[in-house]
Amino acid sequence: MQAPSQRTQVKRGRKRADYDPQLVKQIIDQSLLCHVAQIHEGYPVVTPTCHWRDGDMLYWHGHARARNVYASQGQSVCVNISQLDGLVLARSAFHHSVNYRSVTLFGVPQLIEDEVEKRRQLELFVERLSPGRWQQLRPINEQEMMLTAVVAIPINEASVKVRSAPPSDDDEDYGWPVWAGVMPIQRQWGVLQQDPLQTENMAYPLPLSPANGAI
Repeated sequence: MQAPSQRTQVKRGRKRADYDPQLVKQIIDQSLLCHVAQIHEGYPVVTPTCHWRDGDMLYWHGHARARNVYASQGQSVCVNISQLDGLVLARSAFHHSVNYRSVTLFGVPQLIEDEVEKRRQLELFVERLSPGRWQQLRPINEQEMMLTAVVAIPINEASVKVRSAPPSDDDEDYGWPVWAGVMPIQRQWGVLQQDPLQTENMAYPLPLSPANGAI
């Protein structure tokens, strides 16, 4: 990953900034949802979508005519991936905050045109969501392949911001008689809800959470 650029250099909250490529990849892998920002027809658009990583590349997919894939080619986009870890409740409203992990990446999306590679990436995406499931599914057909686009950006222009700490109050407020601390957020999968159109009671034999622990 390249050194901080003008776009990735964190200017506010520099103590929370990090440019470690391994930390960037870790946060990417621990998350399932990203937001892709682009300029489309002269105005800004942000599109939430699921993502995955393969080596030093970040991937997402969409309908072949979705603007976050077809309209993003050839132009720079900004991608943000964030995890909210807890509410930080201070002794004053001003010092309330949140604990979080956030990655911001810049790049120009590349369309994956090779059909073999495109199919391989879609398999990686499904396996990331539910390991072992790809081989159980009805095989993807040519029409579905034609209607689906996959794009990627290199993970080389990125920055991280992290807050993981108790409240930071003014010295004179530490004796104020109100509870202060961190309210952690715990993420877990809920009870499975089988498709009501599936009349046969089928067991779900796979792990409820992806192997990398993303949620």
